[in-house]
Amino acid sequence: MSTFVRFSEHSDASRLLEAALREGPVHGYLFHGPPGVGKREVARAFARSLLGTEREFHPDLYELDALGEMIRIDAIRALRRDLHMRPFEAHRRVYLIHRAHLLNEDAADALLKDLEEPPSYAVIVLIADDLGSIPETIRSRCQLVPFRRLSERTIRELVEARAPQLAEDERAAIARTAGGRMDRADRLLDAASRERRESLIEQARRVYRDAAFEPGEAAAALIDNAQACAGAARAIEEAREAEQRVKRAARGAEREELLAQLEELAAWYRDLVAVAVGAEQAAIHLDKLSELRDDATRERLLGAERAVEEVRETWRQLEEFQLQPQLALESLFVRVARELAA
Repeated sequence: MSTFVRFSEHSDASRLLEAALREGPVHGYLFHGPPGVGKREVARAFARSLLGTEREFHPDLYELDALGEMIRIDAIRALRRDLHMRPFEAHRRVYLIHRAHLLNEDAADALLKDLEEPPSYAVIVLIADDLGSIPETIRSRCQLVPFRRLSERTIRELVEARAPQLAEDERAAIARTAGGRMDRADRLLDAASRERRESLIEQARRVYRDAAFEPGEAAAALIDNAQACAGAARAIEEAREAEQRVKRAARGAEREELLAQLEELAAWYRDLVAVAVGAEQAAIHLDKLSELRDDATRERLLGAERAVEEVRETWRQLEEFQLQPQLALESLFVRVARELAA
């Protein structure tokens, strides 16, 4: 049976890694694809197979992850010191660098030296959400292993396994809203996240239902949601690490939550279009069809289409630039309100 049979959706990755186990690995791999699709789990399964163990922890497995928003040179220096130690039990050592897209320039330069001339017993696996931020010098020295978003069917099966108590339309809505990412589905299954989702949809509807709609209040509601998520991340990290790591983790969690909310906001206005033209089964928010039927009108059709583009553009700007979130979101809601005229 294939080592990666449970990762059947990642057929290209499985084929490449099975060949590596069969013929012998190269010194460097770069797993790349969207977050939340199982890259970390596949990397660990690959590492265990290379080491010939089923143990979760092994003295010849070294894992490095980002401290919040960045992998710094000190972390790579520590890895390099370990890299030149001979294997303890296995005949090789495996190094997993999670969130490698967060390597800063100095860290990437330091890692490059060992990718160019690694010890014969070392296999280095970088796991990245984005290839674009990885220097070409590193990419060219690694075997690229691609990952893609999971199918709606796979996400739905995972949601059903984790939350069988949910109604059918709720599970379907979560599977669609997750957009092929299990981390997003987990977020939607969390009770606090579900409350934040209700708050988001309330603001999405107020744009066109409330004549007294205030963009600043809507922006503040999304910021509050993101800061609540940051607070949860901070609470987890405070028990383990120093203040600097806590701050970086909180900033990372806040940014991810803002981007996730914008994706769902765009999905809501997209669903207004789908329902307005009679394509209800294409809607993402299947658990909110009653509200969508109330809100979706022919008069709002063009405005909803433009609102989707406005939200997506704000997502792109927040993802790429260091914008002030409150101002960016308030500006967004001003433009969306103009399009959907309360």
